[in-house]
Amino acid sequence: MNDDSKPVILEVRDLVVNYGVITALHGVSLSIRQGQIVTLIGANGAGKTTTLRTISGLLRGKSGSIVFKGEEITACTPHRIVQRGLSHVPEGRMVFANLSVRENLEMGAFLRKDKAGIAADEEFVYSMFPRLKERGRQVAGTLSGGEQQMLAIGRALMSRPAFLMLDEPSLGIAPLLVKTIFQKIVEINQQQGITILLVEQNANLALEVSQFGYVLETGRIILQDESRSLRANPEVRKAYLGG
Repeated sequence: MNDDSKPVILEVRDLVVNYGVITALHGVSLSIRQGQIVTLIGANGAGKTTTLRTISGLLRGKSGSIVFKGEEITACTPHRIVQRGLSHVPEGRMVFANLSVRENLEMGAFLRKDKAGIAADEEFVYSMFPRLKERGRQVAGTLSGGEQQMLAIGRALMSRPAFLMLDEPSLGIAPLLVKTIFQKIVEINQQQGITILLVEQNANLALEVSQFGYVLETGRIILQDESRSLRANPEVRKAYLGG
């Protein structure tokens, strides 16, 4: 349910993003309230990854604004955005393949100085993903796809975010592990109160764990509603949920 009593933590207004002469986003607007899991669904090439990359400062929009926790971050650098409490787990995981699991987690906390807090957060990550603790000294590049996804999420949690963006967390992962990853996403949201914006090819699963959803088509938001309403919508069912 979209709880109107919660403050808006992220507001994206009329975002236009170009790749050269091609317009990837045509005035995208999102409003996400604190504590929600919100999903962005759409076909490949719809602009989902572009939206996340622009929010996290990796891309620059041509126009529009991004406001996070009441402050405009449209022109901020990625590390400043992380400092403000917004972390991004990119598509393809992007772990540091030559570093150990533990070193990857330490990289997630590189902006922090509170040693006790960092140690406590590392233990929280291990409690969420016990497999990472077992493989603490293992080089990240030798982990399975699912383990690398756990590590990428764990690394993002080490920056102690208020807001977490996840891009295709189920991509290239064994079906059995996908359920585990999604259970953990819900636990992170419920136990830590972290707001989550989820981009996911498995629209059924994304709408199952989220409270609110946006449908993106060729760079435009064509539909927005509570997730349960989107799941029941015949057009959404036909286009994204397999009929």
